[in-house]
Amino acid sequence: MNNTDNGSSRYDKRSKRKKTNIILNGLIGVVILLIIVVGTIIFSGGKDENQPADSAANEEVNKEETSKENNSDEKDDATDEGSQEGNSEENKDNEENKDEETNEEENNEEEVKEEEIVTEGGSSADVKRTVENPAWQPVGTVQDDHPTAVYDQSHVDWDEMLRAITYATGLDRSAMTVYFLGNDGVNRSVGTVASPNKDEMYRVYIEWVDGKGWKPTKVEELNSI
Repeated sequence: MNNTDNGSSRYDKRSKRKKTNIILNGLIGVVILLIIVVGTIIFSGGKDENQPADSAANEEVNKEETSKENNSDEKDDATDEGSQEGNSEENKDNEENKDEETNEEENNEEEVKEEEIVTEGGSSADVKRTVENPAWQPVGTVQDDHPTAVYDQSHVDWDEMLRAITYATGLDRSAMTVYFLGNDGVNRSVGTVASPNKDEMYRVYIEWVDGKGWKPTKVEELNSI
C-alpha cells in the first residue's frame, strides 16, 4: 500500500510540473510575442512620423532651389533685356547720326545746286555752257606761304590745284585726264580736264585764297578739246 501510494504521488507531482512548465512556456511565448508586436509598432510608428518631416524638409529645400533658379533666370532675362535695350538704343543713335549726316550732305548739295548760276555758251565757241557758284569754298592747303603758283606735278601746289578742279567738276581724280594747267593771272590758274572717254570735258578757273587754298570761280563745259 505504501509503495502504491508513493508511486501515485510521484506521478501527480510530475504531471503538475509538466503543466506548470507548459503554462510558463506559454506565458513566456506570449510575452515575447507582445514584445515583438510592440517593438514593431514603435519602430514603424517612428518611421512614419519621421517620413512626413523628411518629406516636408525635402519640399522646403526643393522650393528654395526652385526659387533660386527662378530668380537667377529672371536676373539673366533682365540682363539680356537690358543689354538688348542698350544695343537697340545705341543702334538707334547710330542710325539717327547717320541719317543726320546724310541729310546734312544732301542739304549741302541741294544748297550748292540751288546757288549755281548756269549760262549757255561761254568765253569761246567751244563752250557749251558756263557754271558759276558763290557757294564754292577753298579746298584747304598745307602751305604756310604761297608767293606764286607752281606748275610742277611733283609740287604740293599742283596737287591742291587739281583737288579744287575735281571739287568743282565732280570728276574722279584718279581717272580724269589733265590736258592743260597753267597761269591765268596773279594768284589765278586755269585747267582743262576730261573724263577718260571725254563724255565730260571742262575748263576750270580757280583762284588762290591766302591760308585757305585754291577755290573754283568758274567752270565751262566744253564741246571739244
